[in-house]
Amino acid sequence: MFAGSMLVALAVEGALGWPDALYRRIGHPVTWAGALIRRADLRLNRESDPFWLRRALGVLVCLGITAVAWGLAAVVVAVLPQGVFGAVLTGVLAWPLVATRSLYDHVARVMRPLVQGDLAGARNAVAMIVGRDPMTLDSAGVARAGLESLGESASDGVVAPVFWGLIFGLPGIAAYKAINTMDSMIGHLSPRHRAFGWAAARLDDVVNLIPARLTALLFVIAAGRTWRRALAVTWADAGHHRSPNAGWPEAALAGALDIRLSGPRVYDGEVTVEPWVNPTGRDPSAIEMQQGLRLFVLAMLALCGVLVGAAL
Repeated sequence: MFAGSMLVALAVEGALGWPDALYRRIGHPVTWAGALIRRADLRLNRESDPFWLRRALGVLVCLGITAVAWGLAAVVVAVLPQGVFGAVLTGVLAWPLVATRSLYDHVARVMRPLVQGDLAGARNAVAMIVGRDPMTLDSAGVARAGLESLGESASDGVVAPVFWGLIFGLPGIAAYKAINTMDSMIGHLSPRHRAFGWAAARLDDVVNLIPARLTALLFVIAAGRTWRRALAVTWADAGHHRSPNAGWPEAALAGALDIRLSGPRVYDGEVTVEPWVNPTGRDPSAIEMQQGLRLFVLAMLALCGVLVGAAL
């Protein structure tokens, strides 16, 4: 078990995030993986190839990049010292692979202009974290998009990497981030990636299956007096979401705040009709975004409490 190392990673990332100066100098592990994924996509995902070949090559790329991430991390672990010092170093190396502070800051950048009534600024900020067309969003739509990103990313940006790091250490968290980055880049149903990105999308579904439900539980625990409603909405509506995993933390967040999430949205000029999560809830505003960020902080503190218990 690597609970102590995961606590160190969360503590360092919570305090520092990933500083811009460091990013300008060396980039970020996700961008390193992204460069490899992009290269594989450009070289191997040829539109002239038959569907079956593109899918097969996508499977090989998915497994290969995951194995590279695991192997590189395992090599690093092999040269680390044992004991407490080694556990601390492991946590420091895992620091960029969790995103508690980064996620909070991104969502807060959406909330602040919304609080000030600056819809254009809020739209610009939310465009940095979601794929839907921000120009079609009113203030409730912007708040909804930001809160949905908060719920989903709490799972795949924090809880899931910590979960796999807790079980397998640095190789586990590195492999998870490689899988999740592949899903973000190629795990789409677009004509180009429907075949090549199939394996990345399916593997990402599998590795997020347990963490997404754990994230929902953390939101329910953090909800305090509204925990029963959060639990009821999660149980009733999580399965209605288009994603087998994202619906769990989003539903828990919607129930805790008594707001409705998901619903119709516009991608590339096309309206996508999605069912509402907590359809009887009110439309969110900047106030609910503030409450959602507080709930996120409490959920992350609950996660730290679990890790402390596991480390003792």
